[in-house]
Amino acid sequence: MSLIWVCGVDEAGRGPLVGSVVAGAVVLDPSNPIQGLKDSKKLTSARREFLYEQIIERAKAWGLGEASPAEIDEINILQATMLAMRRAIEDLVNRLGAWPDKALIDGNRCPELPIAAEAIIKGDTKVPAISAASIIAKVTRDRQMQILHEQHPQYGFAQHMGYPTEAHFAALQQYGACAEHRRSFSPVRKVLESMVIK
Repeated sequence: MSLIWVCGVDEAGRGPLVGSVVAGAVVLDPSNPIQGLKDSKKLTSARREFLYEQIIERAKAWGLGEASPAEIDEINILQATMLAMRRAIEDLVNRLGAWPDKALIDGNRCPELPIAAEAIIKGDTKVPAISAASIIAKVTRDRQMQILHEQHPQYGFAQHMGYPTEAHFAALQQYGACAEHRRSFSPVRKVLESMVIK
């Protein structure tokens, strides 16, 4: 009997006002287990980085996908998240050399796929492969935000990672939006509209 490959899928970055939404997909290797996998949000940054390297080295296969701010603005954040997830699975397929037998998706809906898929609410706390996917998505996106911070230090992206904090709102009011801000998100749109009115 052939091995059944189950792929865990999760995203990072649905809520921020800036940057891409990033998805990860992981097929774990039962013969090479990774200790300490859990929801990326419940891990310290240092622990996430450590587990990220473990996943890259030990997983049977992994993949990353993203949807850009422009794509988010064009098709909305939900559809962009589904697109990023599909791209992550396709990236995994390229590395694995075949489609997994099934995809387990964190949340309450699945992207359109040519394989069986199941949505699992709070899957990142229940399914190790989804936890692993959440970690590689979160670490990848956080690294993107660090780069964006170096390009636009006035927004403080390294501190709030693009989420709608008071400091982020204050920077938006003072400096307007940068190219990577999501124009379709109401806080960004309102700031841009107020600047036009002025």
